[in-house]
Amino acid sequence: MEGGPEKKSRAIAQHVRAPADGWLVTDPHAPDAPAVPPANGAPSVNGVPTPRRARGTQVDTYDFRRPLTLVREHARHLEMAFERFARQFGNQLTARLRVVSHLAFDQVALQTYDEYVNLLPSPTAMVLCTVEHSRQTAVVQLPVGATMVWIDYLFGGDGRGDEREGRELTEIELTLVRDLLQHSLADLEYAFAGLTRLGVTVQGVQYNPQFVQATGASETVLVASFTLRVGEREDAVTFMLPADTMLAALHAADGAIAHSAEDRQAAAAAHADLELAVQGVPVRVGVQFAPVTVHPRDVLSLQVGDVLPLSHPSSTPLDVVVDGVVLARAAIGSHGSRLACRVVTVEEIPA
Repeated sequence: MEGGPEKKSRAIAQHVRAPADGWLVTDPHAPDAPAVPPANGAPSVNGVPTPRRARGTQVDTYDFRRPLTLVREHARHLEMAFERFARQFGNQLTARLRVVSHLAFDQVALQTYDEYVNLLPSPTAMVLCTVEHSRQTAVVQLPVGATMVWIDYLFGGDGRGDEREGRELTEIELTLVRDLLQHSLADLEYAFAGLTRLGVTVQGVQYNPQFVQATGASETVLVASFTLRVGEREDAVTFMLPADTMLAALHAADGAIAHSAEDRQAAAAAHADLELAVQGVPVRVGVQFAPVTVHPRDVLSLQVGDVLPLSHPSSTPLDVVVDGVVLARAAIGSHGSRLACRVVTVEEIPA
């Protein structure tokens, strides 16, 4: 070969350059450029190494079964409800404290309870409330200093409060704050009337968020953020609700509104078919006397021939019972060679 090995080595050197970072890169514009793999075995395209993901990259998990994102329509319904509540809450504080108060709604979001607690300052006042009908726990969180200002106003002061570190409410102060919040939170029922029945009862106050187990750490909660202004003081306030009940109410409201005429007609037809099918299901009907109360010793000593007196008068109709529910009253009689009863009254069964 003309030129020998030395000329071939110079030709390869023209097509290969070694940057400072140690990668071997071929010049794609050079003719007959040899393919030279990277020294460390990294993947390459046309001789150019592709970047690798940096080690230690943080990967955020996402649970598609429980997405922590509100549907736009649901968020709008909740925003309007919380805005109504904020207006009423501010009016209640103004009337009770005799100082201009205003509660401004900021935002509403879905979080896990663990995320919510970790974002709270410590110490802080976490007012625990029981949600009526579901018996779950809701939380009103606000600075302890804000409650001290309320108490000062309630006693006729100028709202100086008490900003000492670690200060907690006394029994008398706690009673005053509980009464004030109970009256103010009563407007939740009015604010959420278009979505669901929402009422809460104030139970107590805790001061360390990390020790409050209002619900499971991984449970999804609904967190509404507010800005509270009482006189010249401004504080951040949050209101936490269990998300499952509220989201179920929102989905139910969507279903009641979003169904088309065809869907409603199909649902009515299915209901009629179900009612017709239920009417053909056989049930056991019994006729019974009024029950009588006896002692266990009387039952254990029963023998053949004993007479057990009943408290049922001979002139009173018997009870017609289906699955333990009295449906009618009937007079005893006979039908041919068999006993029978004639229905004389029918009980009204509430729907």
